Amino acid sequence: MAKMEKVKYLIIGNSAGGIGAAEAIREVDRTGKIAIVSEEPYPAYSRPLISEYLADRCPLEKMLFRPIDFYEKNHIQTILGQKAEEVDISAHTIRLENGRTIAWGKLLLATGGSPIVPQIEGTSRGGVFTLSTLDDAKALDQYLSHRVERAVVIGGGLIGVSVTETLVKRGIKVTIVEMKERILNTILDEEASALAAERLKGAGVEIITGHTVSAVSSYYLSGEVTGVTLDDSRPIPCELVVIAVGVQPRTELVAGTGIKVNRGIVVDRHMATSSADVYACGDVAEAYDFIYGDNRLTPIWPNAYLGGRVAGFNMAGIPTEYQGGTAMNSLKYFGLAIVSAGMVDPPDNSYQVLTKRRNHTYKKVILKDGLVLGLVFAGDIEKSGIIFSLMKDRVNVEGFKQALVADDFGLISLPEEIWRPRLEAPPSLLASSVTPAGQPEEITIAGE
Repeated sequence: MAKMEKVKYLIIGNSAGGIGAAEAIREVDRTGKIAIVSEEPYPAYSRPLISEYLADRCPLEKMLFRPIDFYEKNHIQTILGQKAEEVDISAHTIRLENGRTIAWGKLLLATGGSPIVPQIEGTSRGGVFTLSTLDDAKALDQYLSHRVERAVVIGGGLIGVSVTETLVKRGIKVTIVEMKERILNTILDEEASALAAERLKGAGVEIITGHTVSAVSSYYLSGEVTGVTLDDSRPIPCELVVIAVGVQPRTELVAGTGIKVNRGIVVDRHMATSSADVYACGDVAEAYDFIYGDNRLTPIWPNAYLGGRVAGFNMAGIPTEYQGGTAMNSLKYFGLAIVSAGMVDPPDNSYQVLTKRRNHTYKKVILKDGLVLGLVFAGDIEKSGIIFSLMKDRVNVEGFKQALVADDFGLISLPEEIWRPRLEAPPSLLASSVTPAGQPEEITIAGE
């Protein structure tokens, strides 16, 4: 019988959270054995660059977010291309799909999320894809070498709009089908969504909202996609379908273990689960959101990395508290730069909303009791970083709130005791903007 492997720290997942944890551990424990297990065969790469790979065939070397010798230099054992099949909490062991068993002292679950595939007839046909991993992008890239002129993207969220831009760059006519009434509805308010939709339509993208795809069709002999049918029986011909309706936390590994799971694995402010010696971070974890004051899923790259670092320090015996993350998105589609963070639509009229519109730019800040609780900037995003900093640091802005959406807003707009400590901010956040003359503007302050 083979001797069971033993490691002090076992990390399931090789993306932002797992790397953040490994780095934190190594800062305080140079010798404790670390092993990272991942289903993917690649070293840690930046998932946000998957669309870049698809658009420009960006090589893997440029997608890596740590040097190729990162694991060797940090004495980290990698077990890549292997899925963790079963965890035994009481025995402190993990069994991999090849039967290999590893005993651990501390365990981090950074398993991420998996694409949601709705119950649609015909999704197993050739030419139907999801896009969440590098292998997904490689498979889609290979398929695009076929004769593909038209594509249907099911879902108008971040992934859906991102893959749409990529396909348009490759000369494909795209139709987005979004079941809600507007695209990017989870990260933008109605005004910013409309600006984004305007840009997409200007690039030739057709957007169908308020409908779903009920079936994917193909010619019987080939088995490859020839079109989709909407829920109102409307046919849309295409040779490619990309499903991008969302991502769900990969919690299946802890099913039946007794670890507390809501939508994701529930963790405390130390990123610890309900089971001793087991931690979780990233897209799979429900962690503290400082805007809502409660645990929520916030599946974004920075939160995963910071949560991983907190988990790593605690795993290594250094008590560390997660200060909390929140929803935060910075993107640029078809030349339109957009930033959103925190709350994008207030739940009731007890909040104060400042907005400003000028042609193709839009600024919105949500306040309550003098605190910034959310922001949406589109077109002109230069000063959004300052406002996010005020939100993150819980600075009371009551005395200068009108300045937050002004054209000349900058650090100098803040009281000296606030701006002086922030003079170390990146220069791009310190530069003042110039208001173009002769452009109409609209400033509103709601909720007063």
